[in-house]
Amino acid sequence: MDDLLDMIISDESPSQISDSIKDVLYAKAAERVDAFRPLVANGLLSGEDQIEVEDEAPEATDGV
Repeated sequence: MDDLLDMIISDESPSQISDSIKDVLYAKAAERVDAFRPLVANGLLSGEDQIEVEDEAPEATDGV
């Protein structure tokens, strides 16, 4: 995250900053998918119709 701020401060090209933001977002999305994957697999293999998932509050970020 600090790298992104450094890029903005040092006036890097907008395309590089955009690519960095996308990388951060994709990494966070991948973490979420990996966290839910076991729950979904267990639900499918056990034959349950619904999977109960606790609703989490969004995590606080460092200003992004």
